[in-house]
Amino acid sequence: MKWLKVLIAVCFLGIISFGGFKVYATGYSGGETAGYENGYSAGHEVGYASGETDGFTSGKTDGYNLGSVAGYLSGQQDGYNSGKADGYEEGYSIGVEAGLGHGYTLKDPTYNQAITFLNQDKTDENEYVDPTYMCSHFARDVNNNAEANGFRCAIVYMVYPDSGHSIIAFDTVDRGLVYFEPQKDETVKPVIGKRFYQCVEPRPGYYYTAPAFDDTIIDILVNW
Repeated sequence: MKWLKVLIAVCFLGIISFGGFKVYATGYSGGETAGYENGYSAGHEVGYASGETDGFTSGKTDGYNLGSVAGYLSGQQDGYNSGKADGYEEGYSIGVEAGLGHGYTLKDPTYNQAITFLNQDKTDENEYVDPTYMCSHFARDVNNNAEANGFRCAIVYMVYPDSGHSIIAFDTVDRGLVYFEPQKDETVKPVIGKRFYQCVEPRPGYYYTAPAFDDTIIDILVNW
């Protein structure tokens, strides 16, 4: 009977051992699952927070650097363009003023523009007064008025044997160099060796006779 008690004891221990193993296995499995889930959740949260912080810092730094570079390049380009435009405009104005003495560029007129200007100019209405307002003064005033209107105009001095005479000229773009008598706005075609009064094309109803002095043209000086 003793062996029966031993067998029963062994069986009982086996049952207890098997039950403990099952409980252990179940507990281990449940603990592993719960631990994994809790650990994953906690790790994900910590990792996300850490990654978010690091990503934000890195992204901010990279974004700042890239934005700074892009902004610098963009600002540099805009600044260059603006500076170039302002510098060109200012430099051009200074250059024109230094080169011509005016704030604008003079141009050669067409023949019709020259005629229109002379018809509108009132210098020919001035009174000739010797010696305070003579031919040179007429030529000077027409020249200044032409330049004020943007037209390039020359003062022309014709040399006579014992004296001389001043008129004006335009280098027209369609008819070339054209001379005018500023006292009466008449067209002049001066020729060396010919008398000046014979070179003037008088206005309708007017004519010229030979003056008492010798007005033979021996030289023509065109001054721009």
